[in-house]
Amino acid sequence: MTTAVNKCIRPSDEELRRLADARWHDPHRLLGRHALDHETVCFRTLLPRAAQAWLLTGIESGGQAQKEPLAPHPDIPGLFTWTGPLTACPLHPTVLYTEPDGRALQFVDPYSFPPNISDFDLHLFGEGRHWHAHRMLGAHPETRDGVSGVRFAVWAPSAERVSVVGDFNHWDGRVHPMVVHGSSGVWEVFIPGLGNGTLYKFEIRNRHTGHVFLKTDPYGAYFELRPNTASRVFGQSDYAWGDEPWLHRRDPYAWKERPMSIYEVHLGSWQHGDGGRSLSYRELAERLIPYVREQGFTHIELLPVTEHPFDGSWGYQSTGFFAPTSRFGAPDDFRFFVDQAHQAGIGVLLDWVPGHFPKDSFALARFDGTALYEHEDPRRGEHRDWGTLIFNYGRSEVRNFLLSSALCWIEDFHIDGLRVDAVASMLYLDYSRQPNDWIPNERGGNENLEAIAFLHELNRTVQTRHPGVLMIAEESTAWPGVSRPTESGGLGFTMKWNMGWMHDTLAYFKLDPVHRAHHHNQLTFGMLYAYSENFVLPFSHDEVVHGKGSLRGRMPGDEAQQHAQLRLLYAYQWTYPGKKLLFMGQEFGQGMEWNEAAQLDWYVLEYPLHQGLQALVRDLNRIYREEPALHAREFESEGFGWLDCDDAAHSVLSYVRRGAESEAVVILNFTPVDRLDYEIPVPHGGRWRVRLNTDSEFYGGASRGSDAGVAEMRPHRGFPATLRLDLPPLAALILTPE
Repeated sequence: MTTAVNKCIRPSDEELRRLADARWHDPHRLLGRHALDHETVCFRTLLPRAAQAWLLTGIESGGQAQKEPLAPHPDIPGLFTWTGPLTACPLHPTVLYTEPDGRALQFVDPYSFPPNISDFDLHLFGEGRHWHAHRMLGAHPETRDGVSGVRFAVWAPSAERVSVVGDFNHWDGRVHPMVVHGSSGVWEVFIPGLGNGTLYKFEIRNRHTGHVFLKTDPYGAYFELRPNTASRVFGQSDYAWGDEPWLHRRDPYAWKERPMSIYEVHLGSWQHGDGGRSLSYRELAERLIPYVREQGFTHIELLPVTEHPFDGSWGYQSTGFFAPTSRFGAPDDFRFFVDQAHQAGIGVLLDWVPGHFPKDSFALARFDGTALYEHEDPRRGEHRDWGTLIFNYGRSEVRNFLLSSALCWIEDFHIDGLRVDAVASMLYLDYSRQPNDWIPNERGGNENLEAIAFLHELNRTVQTRHPGVLMIAEESTAWPGVSRPTESGGLGFTMKWNMGWMHDTLAYFKLDPVHRAHHHNQLTFGMLYAYSENFVLPFSHDEVVHGKGSLRGRMPGDEAQQHAQLRLLYAYQWTYPGKKLLFMGQEFGQGMEWNEAAQLDWYVLEYPLHQGLQALVRDLNRIYREEPALHAREFESEGFGWLDCDDAAHSVLSYVRRGAESEAVVILNFTPVDRLDYEIPVPHGGRWRVRLNTDSEFYGGASRGSDAGVAEMRPHRGFPATLRLDLPPLAALILTPE
């Protein structure tokens, strides 16, 4: 409730001068209306640009406003005062003033509205248990006592003074100072007359140095288009979602048994519009989602869409942890994209970066003039290699910030999962550091205990509040239990990228086939740890940048052989235990290394080899979805068995995949040599039909190899039956029993 009048205050001239100099922390104490006695009030306002000012006290019978002149202070420019009867001063006074150019403006006094963040909210925030801090802090349109405006709040504990600035006050920090909530470091003000779309920043004066600087809102929901950096007010969305059936199908356990093939996308370079412009979120919904559905992928994973200033960071150096980038539209446009994906049966995953943030002076770095979100000591607070800063996970308010960001994307934007970037850099204090450039933890070790505790809390919170939402770790070390529950000593993620499998596989495929016999273990070694985690098999954007070339470019041989080996590679990925991820463009054999500034080379789909590769990926997704043996037990050792992993001499692998009531046999020939009448052990006799041959003419091959075979009951390598097949060169066969 709004009080009728502030307590009687008789400020000193020193206090008023500090207010006018923008060095005062409690503007409500000095500004607004204040009782002098039971019948008289004093009203003060600070208008640095005003030539004259009046207090509107009512409406005359002719419709003209009754106004009382405000007297300028004799010694403090911009400070105006009125003293009069209590009954003549409205509860929320309106001030009329003229600027030097003669323009007349008016506003409702902000300081007639007391701060309204509750003590309970501040308590939770201070303890690190406020999971929705973005609803307390930031900019929020609201109506108080019939007056519309925006409530602004920000955390800046080392500030002497914080103001909201924007076009509405000529970016003048003297006009709208905020009030601080005691020792919490949270500042707040309600400014009438503002609404959605208002551009703003926070002007902060550090109490120790007196330095003044402009900062964007850490909790901002919308930002100006780069290179501009102001926050933009965006209130509670009224977007009408249509994805309720999709959300109801989320299951806390079924994701393990369901097929999951992920199409990783950088929205700015997937496809361009006229004149090379980026497509909007709504245009992408019209083009990208039908394409992904046609290709048979179950999920889209987006490189970070959190607001970021530098295109070349691909979104991994974020300055807006609660805002979809304005490059492609407004927040509700992004909601439309997610909604349309869900209605098309496609899940949406988001790359999310809680490991570090950029040094840009307008954002989080030294936010209130101190190391607020980061550590002061660069041995803890800076990534030397990346030129970024590391979050201080030991600080309650920083954990609030990151937890609230995660929940914001899941709850407000219906994201189906977060792929957490660079987890290894969070876990180790000495990650990518020289021996003397890191500080051991309290136990003398190199583990970042505060980051580990944060990851535990993050995963517990998300999965408790939103069962079925996926938490996927990009973690490149042998840290144990990344995708195991926290109660059993794990980090609590649902899945982890299998970086070891990816590196070994690509290293093997890069070899000339004549040398592959000597590196056979690069394909078989991964099965030794395949069930230590719930793995995703990633061929991601990181494998087609920084001079690595495209996946096709890594394959030896002529163009036809390169495509044959890509088809073989994808068949191996799609039939190996683990969920699948493929970066955009690789599904049709993009020839050039990925460039975030250019669209994919869609023109290559004029050529049969590229058409065939695209068709193969589509069919791999189809058979992966249709055949439970290929997806139902990807995280269980019972779902896989080697048939023959020892034929290094011929560079052939064969294995069986098992579902509860189904099985599939996979044979892969990694040499450009036909293997005729090749013997393969199989689980039982009878007829086996080839469901997919990557050498099919339909995929750009020559249709060599068997179409089917009858297994005879003759024991072979511990199996009861033997199957003879012709194996096509550089190709894979997938068979199921008839």
